[in-house]
Amino acid sequence: MATKYVLVSGGVISGIGKGVIGTTDPIFENPLNALHEITDASAASSLGVLLKSIGLRVTAIKIDPYLNSDAGLLGPLEHGECFVLDDGGEVDLDLGNYERYLNITLTKDNNITLGKMFQLVLDRERKGDYLGKTVQIVPHLTDFIQDWIQRVAQIPVDSTHERPDVCIIELGGTVGDIESAPLIEALRCLRRRVGEKNFLHCHVSLVPVINTEQKTKPTQAAIRDVRSVGLSPDIIACRCSEPLKGPTTDKIAMYCQVDPAQVIAVHDVPSTYHVPLLLESQGLIPILKNVLQLDNLPDASLIKSGAQTWKIWKNLTATQDRAFDTVRICLVGKYTALQDAYLSVRKSLEHASMRCARKLEITWLDSSDLEPETETTSPAAYHKAWGSLCTSSGIIVPGGFGQRGTEGMVAAAKWAREKDVPYLGICLGMQIAVIEFCRNVCRIQAAQSEEFVADADDKVVIYMPEISKTTLGASLRLGVKKTIFQKNSSFSKLRQLYENKAPSVNGLPAASDPTNTTATADGEPTFKPSLGQPPIISERHRHRYEVNTAYIQKMASHGLDFIGKDESGERMEILELRDHPWFVGVQYHPEYLSRVLRPSMPYLGFVAAAAGCLDEIMGGEKRGMVNGA
Repeated sequence: MATKYVLVSGGVISGIGKGVIGTTDPIFENPLNALHEITDASAASSLGVLLKSIGLRVTAIKIDPYLNSDAGLLGPLEHGECFVLDDGGEVDLDLGNYERYLNITLTKDNNITLGKMFQLVLDRERKGDYLGKTVQIVPHLTDFIQDWIQRVAQIPVDSTHERPDVCIIELGGTVGDIESAPLIEALRCLRRRVGEKNFLHCHVSLVPVINTEQKTKPTQAAIRDVRSVGLSPDIIACRCSEPLKGPTTDKIAMYCQVDPAQVIAVHDVPSTYHVPLLLESQGLIPILKNVLQLDNLPDASLIKSGAQTWKIWKNLTATQDRAFDTVRICLVGKYTALQDAYLSVRKSLEHASMRCARKLEITWLDSSDLEPETETTSPAAYHKAWGSLCTSSGIIVPGGFGQRGTEGMVAAAKWAREKDVPYLGICLGMQIAVIEFCRNVCRIQAAQSEEFVADADDKVVIYMPEISKTTLGASLRLGVKKTIFQKNSSFSKLRQLYENKAPSVNGLPAASDPTNTTATADGEPTFKPSLGQPPIISERHRHRYEVNTAYIQKMASHGLDFIGKDESGERMEILELRDHPWFVGVQYHPEYLSRVLRPSMPYLGFVAAAAGCLDEIMGGEKRGMVNGA
């Protein structure tokens, strides 16, 4: 079967939800934050889930119209988080959605930016590859983009290690934006190159509700704009706060010259995980099969596997709907003004809470509000922040860069350690835990990070020697790296979670499989058990600072164990406190490998400890059950 291509574009406004086609999410108390979830959740991922459910292998490409080479230097408060792949690629956060939903492992080539394409074409021109021709947007740039897409679409991305059947292409931004013009022309040409039977276009638009009336004019205008650049959508996915009424669907179909069945209503649902069910209920699978001529489906084993995955997915959403008990997590960070800055963290918490049969409630705390200065400048914010922190069931401090707000993070880590509140420190959060422990337990009052105070007397966190101090782009320690559990780590709850196959809960599959030896090809960290040898895991990293080994012995003598190190034994990867419900710090970013149907182990242990069901998750007396479910 020839490779099939599914293009997902957006109109009316940017962030319309091309990635998942959007949803409202009950974990948000603020309606504005729920609206943000609508616009930035992830039709591409949901389409992929449906295609996988019928036994197809699916890959995905995200195209962004900005001139940056990658997402590594984009500000999190403007663009959201930077997602990191196995190969160290710093990419758009939507690739994280693809990996989580589709259980695939992508490469940096799966993220196209207009800047990257310009740069590579100009590099070829300098090498003389164009033999003196006048290099132009058309055909040289557009042909290069098409060649790139077709090449990347052939790269295996799942545990079958076989060529994907379908490549989903998400075009970022809004059709009609001037910067998208070369990309749209390339995609128009791609449709002609591969043939209409191998190309489907889904355009996501907005149907606002004004005074109880569903307005279709924005969608009509959006489709007119799309057709003016040579594209003709096969499916119109209409985002709306409520189900589309029959007359609204008929009106869109008539004025946009499509059948009513091609107008798909994507209204607000309880969570993003319900979106594939919503699309399937409207007969989207037959439309996909018809347009792409998917009569010759793959072998029976893949069809059976797809059907099983779909059954599990439906069970997952049903379990989420039935959850009544709440777990309250306090996220203490620097970029909480834009929750997409911690998208993977939030999704990992969701995955873990669903595994624990709990509803997730996140309190987003700007770490600066916990600092003494805020008590003077804004007493209300200070006391509200501390009230939220003190009443939470668990505290997580995720990654970040720069000094701002770090003293508030230190205060949060101190509270968690002293009050036996479950704590998870990710990257910077682990370094924060080290600074707090050194100051308040080891009595190293001047303990600091070189990142915050370059000339500090006691730099317990230092710059990694191999990292460039002059070039910022792609210069961090990036990608998947090995971590070896140490011989003194048998007490570790985290190690037990990695070692033991976490039980099935509510009919859902195990959270991790210790027999897996394929490096993240199926979307989970590699675990390599060996008789008599310490276990080894592989997780993704993104950092340029590390714990100073000169202080390790002193911390260990006061009870802080570094139970995981890199292959050299010199780089601290995991810390864990004994005799604490859950106090864990990891230098890596476990959220990058968390999956909808297979939560990350550090997140699972953290949420389970906060929810009071860690024993069950680790295989206690009620192995395989949580809350009797």
